[in-house]
Amino acid sequence: MQWYPIKLTAHVRTYAFGERLIPELIGKDDLPGGVVAETWEISDYAQTTGTVINGALAGQTLHALTERYPDELVGEGWRGPHFPLLEKFLDASHMLPVHLHADDETARRVYSAPNGKSEAWHILWAAPGASILAGIKPGLDRADLFAAFKAETYDAVMYRYPIVAGDTVYVPGGVIHSFGPDTLIFEVQQTSDLAQTVMPMDLYGNRLAEDRWVASINATLDELRGHYLPRPVAGLPLESLGQNRYVVGCAGPHFALERWTLFAPHTERVSSRCCLTLSNVGHPVRLDYQGGTDTLARGESCILPAALGEVTITPSDTGEVPQVATAGAASLVACYVPDLAIDIVARLRAAGHDDAAIAALGEVPL
Repeated sequence: MQWYPIKLTAHVRTYAFGERLIPELIGKDDLPGGVVAETWEISDYAQTTGTVINGALAGQTLHALTERYPDELVGEGWRGPHFPLLEKFLDASHMLPVHLHADDETARRVYSAPNGKSEAWHILWAAPGASILAGIKPGLDRADLFAAFKAETYDAVMYRYPIVAGDTVYVPGGVIHSFGPDTLIFEVQQTSDLAQTVMPMDLYGNRLAEDRWVASINATLDELRGHYLPRPVAGLPLESLGQNRYVVGCAGPHFALERWTLFAPHTERVSSRCCLTLSNVGHPVRLDYQGGTDTLARGESCILPAALGEVTITPSDTGEVPQVATAGAASLVACYVPDLAIDIVARLRAAGHDDAAIAALGEVPL
């Protein structure tokens, strides 16, 4: 198999919290009219698994490729029921529901699912005053939380933090959270869609029956975990390579996220240990690899398979600059399943960062 950068169909969700920020601020093409709350760029979740749209593998699903080529696509020695990363653009023009996702233990015990959903949000755009809600304040018991959620007084029991473009927020499974309005993010997560909410409305804005709302609050409290308090972090820069800038936004056992700002060509040697995904939020870039050349347009994403080898990413300064990007530069979000000791701790220590700053990126054992 001659491997190449793999592009997939995007799955669109029309939840009530969205509007049109994804096409308007990123410039992503080929989206339907009306609300586009989420575009699932890289997905192998249930019926949303992406279909390859380019190259020799066109027409095959990501799930089929993951099953057939786990070592070459995902990484040497990797085995699992699905591709390990799910990535999306998310438009929070309106406030998201206050909700949580099951952690791995709860997913297996309650839902007979292979894993839960830890996630991270990389803030692409936020209006002045935008904020997140994340984590529970100390000293509250279940009755206190139930009463606050029933009264919809979320700030009484949850922490609120301001956010700006460039921040990243790491949110493990079991931690209650929300963000918006007036926010556009890139999200990376475990491949799962398990969720519980304390809101009186569903994701499409429909009012829940009273008994269903009460049951939903109680189910959320059953799954609630307080072991981690998410906070926005600006990320830690790696050593610059010439004009190019690289920032690690978050890291944990399931994924790491970096933001690359490229003014000049960047050559990446994709590790055989793990694939790399790229999502373009800036000018188009050219991808040169053994056997071919492709372009990653604004709003496009791709998987660089573990067996791909070397790829050179060359920025173009043509076309309109998306509002979420830096003028004159390519702007990419890169994600992967890390070896935390090698890919995160060693590299960031070499760049001069102390262990406290590294630990603040997420769940990084030191």
